[in-house]
Amino acid sequence: MSASTETRADILDGAKTAAALMGETFAPLRYVVEGLIPEGLTVIAGPPKAGKSYLVLGIAGAASTGGRALGHIPTGPARPVLYLALEDGWRRLKTRLSDTGTGQSHRLALMTKLTGGILDTVRTFMERHDGEDPVVIVDTLAKVMFMFPAANGETSYERDYRVMSTLKEIADAHPGSGIIVVHHTRKMDATDYVERIIGTQGIAGAADNLLVLQRRRGEADATLCVTSREAPEGEYAAQFGDRGVWTLAGPTLAAAAQAASTRRAVEGVGDRMADVIASVNRHPDGIGPKTVALDVGIDETTTRVYLGRAVEQGRIRRTGRGKYAPLPPVTSVASVAFDLPHEHPESNKQHSQHPSEGDTP
Repeated sequence: MSASTETRADILDGAKTAAALMGETFAPLRYVVEGLIPEGLTVIAGPPKAGKSYLVLGIAGAASTGGRALGHIPTGPARPVLYLALEDGWRRLKTRLSDTGTGQSHRLALMTKLTGGILDTVRTFMERHDGEDPVVIVDTLAKVMFMFPAANGETSYERDYRVMSTLKEIADAHPGSGIIVVHHTRKMDATDYVERIIGTQGIAGAADNLLVLQRRRGEADATLCVTSREAPEGEYAAQFGDRGVWTLAGPTLAAAAQAASTRRAVEGVGDRMADVIASVNRHPDGIGPKTVALDVGIDETTTRVYLGRAVEQGRIRRTGRGKYAPLPPVTSVASVAFDLPHEHPESNKQHSQHPSEGDTP
């Protein structure tokens, strides 16, 4: 048969109608950390020395034993975990295991140096534990990115997206698994915490889930900002303990979200105003000035002045005549924060997402 008469597949053969898609059934979403880190590729970013390594080590210990991450959040049945602690030596790693109480796990494997390529290492662990919902933690991304120079004519965005997309492909090939990449944020006061991540948007754009840890050095209080393709978006209050143990500021994510909202509301105000706002935040259904006055220990007239100022500054809200309530926490049922283009707008080049044996994706 000549090329001109050869039957070719319709280019639209892969299309589905909306009705057909709605009739399909998919496996339920699985989590590494319930409600916080779904399966797939996750980036956890934060400033240097903010406790990121302690955070992911705690997650590794909980996931490998079926325990609770951040002191409260279920991780499901115990699963195999590989923690690539590429910025640590064995001595420091042993100390951190002891500090966080994760040193007795038989399903947590540790490496401080790679004996092969990073992609081959991650892929081998995933394949060896296929069907067991394995987790691999890469600490840090900066330690491995130098292995992937930009190809000829490739922009930094394209290089970042290519490398991260390859890691995502490995995770996607093993449903229920997770790859967590630890990364840094830059020194800038960006309104959108996604913009603080060092590197191009290719890093965040290829990931399924993004967690940004915000913590001032020397302070225990921190906020974990979460955006995801699948998990609810939110901001959650947490504390960094003396021995490196991270705990959620509340027994549930909802409580931690409310605690984060309260912290934002009292930031930069005096003690008396903070007391008034905190009193309101303890009453999600609303509270009147008289009750606030009794709670804080000041007269009702002064309380009304503070409440009015707090409303004007957007720290609390007025829900009705003479009634005040906290601002709603930053949470949502879905997120579109990762709807970034798959290619840099300045380039239409196609790059293979299947790495060669030499770990050059």
